[in-house]
Amino acid sequence: MTESNKRSEKTGLDPGSLIHIGQRKSEKVKIAVIDYNSELYEEKDLKIVEDSYHYKDKTTISWININGLHETDILEKLGNHFEIHPLVLEDILNTNQRPKIDESNDYIFVVLKMLDYGQSLSIADAQNKQNNKKNLEIETEQISIIIGKNFVISFQENEGDVFTPVRKRLINDKSRIRKAGADYLAYSLIDAIVDNYFLILENLEEQVDLLEDELLERPTQNTLQEINRIKRDVIFLNRAIWPLREVIGALIRSDCYLIEKNTILYLRDVYDHIVQLIDTLENFKDLISQMVDIYLSSINNKMNEVIKVLTIIATVFMPLTFIAGLYGMNFNTEISPWNMPELNWYFGYPVILLIMAVITIAMLIYFRKKQWI
Repeated sequence: MTESNKRSEKTGLDPGSLIHIGQRKSEKVKIAVIDYNSELYEEKDLKIVEDSYHYKDKTTISWININGLHETDILEKLGNHFEIHPLVLEDILNTNQRPKIDESNDYIFVVLKMLDYGQSLSIADAQNKQNNKKNLEIETEQISIIIGKNFVISFQENEGDVFTPVRKRLINDKSRIRKAGADYLAYSLIDAIVDNYFLILENLEEQVDLLEDELLERPTQNTLQEINRIKRDVIFLNRAIWPLREVIGALIRSDCYLIEKNTILYLRDVYDHIVQLIDTLENFKDLISQMVDIYLSSINNKMNEVIKVLTIIATVFMPLTFIAGLYGMNFNTEISPWNMPELNWYFGYPVILLIMAVITIAMLIYFRKKQWI
């Protein structure tokens, strides 16, 4: 990825130096604003960052959403006007951040991960496992949120998100969000991201169920590869969700004036959802460990069955090989006083074959009674 900047590029630079670290996921930076209160609703796209300046001190609630992080001068101008610390801007540009929260006197800074399937497959689509297993790859995008007194600024790496339900609620003038403050808007954005985690886990659960059926019916080498892929997805989800519990917990415990008491109740609900997600991930971890054990047991059982069949065949042929070898020695009876009179019998060959058949049948009957076959 030639457009992906690495952390090493910041080596030796001053703290707060604005360098985009991560993959460039959009062609150009787009700025959109939704300005509203209980009676007013206005939505528009901004051509230049300066058009967003007057939203800082408005009495209405403003949601400024920025798609694209690669044009650092835009973030620098926005940060200077909204008095966002350079270290916070640096964290916004570093898309490898762990979910975190920082509180300032005039704003709260929150970082979290938005997850989605790259192929946008539904749960029903996942049932077609032969076609979709390879396409179900979880994509991550860092979302940074600045919560101010009357504004919320969200920073996204790419256009497209999970905030459509929030936008629909904002259009409805009777919705709770239109009557609440910026902290409730920030809660709604966080809640939308967390709710999408449940969709990811449901889709993952469908894949696990399909894999379990395959594991019990016909495990192959591809089955083990799928187990390892799901294991990586669970670890990936765990890294995104576990730290978020600390973030929401810090918001609940915060005594910052930007978070109203009424909003804390809703944040607790998000916290409960995160705990449910973590419990589900722990169950997935246990289930995947069991699936690996089942796979290894199935492979061992299959190998044991093969060895069992080969052992029975070898055991049956041991006396037959002995008889065939014995009468295949062909010593010269004219020289040695010890001879094999059977070699000169008229019915010697069919008699030996009959004896060998009787021995084989007798051994198979014996093995059957012992339940070895």
